[in-house]
Amino acid sequence: MAPHAHHKYSVLLPTYNERENLPIITWLLVKAFKENELDFEIIIIDDASPDGTLEVAKQLQREFGEDRIVLRPRAGKLGLGTAYVHGIQNATGDFVFIMDADMSHHPKFIPEFIKKQKEKNYDVVTGTRYALGGAVYGWDLRRKLTSRVANFLADTLLTPGVSDLTGSFRLYKKDVLAAMIRATKSKGYVFQMEMMVRARQMNFSIGEVPITFVDRVFGESKLGPSEIVGYLKGMWDIFCDI
Repeated sequence: MAPHAHHKYSVLLPTYNERENLPIITWLLVKAFKENELDFEIIIIDDASPDGTLEVAKQLQREFGEDRIVLRPRAGKLGLGTAYVHGIQNATGDFVFIMDADMSHHPKFIPEFIKKQKEKNYDVVTGTRYALGGAVYGWDLRRKLTSRVANFLADTLLTPGVSDLTGSFRLYKKDVLAAMIRATKSKGYVFQMEMMVRARQMNFSIGEVPITFVDRVFGESKLGPSEIVGYLKGMWDIFCDI
């Protein structure tokens, strides 16, 4: 494959208690980028994880180099939206991937995102679990129903025109991501949903790539009852705002 030296891809990885997952996802990311001859950096935004995630990140930086692993820790758990703001301020790539650090998003799909983006010069490419070819593994029936209902309600109320509104594996043009973050008001889990609504509102083009989502192997899910209530409230707030 010919080198893609004219583009650089920054990966934003917000972390909180991911010491077991971080080395694996980092190795898989490095492998995916190098095998496809892509220029890249991985920006780790750790929110003062008590499990020592930052110390693991420092070891990875020594292993792969400061030009590839960029550490931008924060003083506490400050939310997903502000983590992306913090990360993009330090990103040197012209494209930005956002994804979860818990290995639910496999880096093997990265070439598919890039291929899709190039097809029509999309501003945003989002991974979808719910289009043909997408799938979810490792969730029980309750979690699957929760996700499906959340997407159905959001699609009905907000009509964003994407099949997986709550997904968080995406590729953005850097300037597009910066503009969308400035327009987005939500925090936490609602943030990803509002980003797609704002993208349509701002007339950015969106492509979709089917992905396989696998539930985390190590650590505990951060989605609980309070997050679900917050999601429903946030969805209503967005509906009233648009």
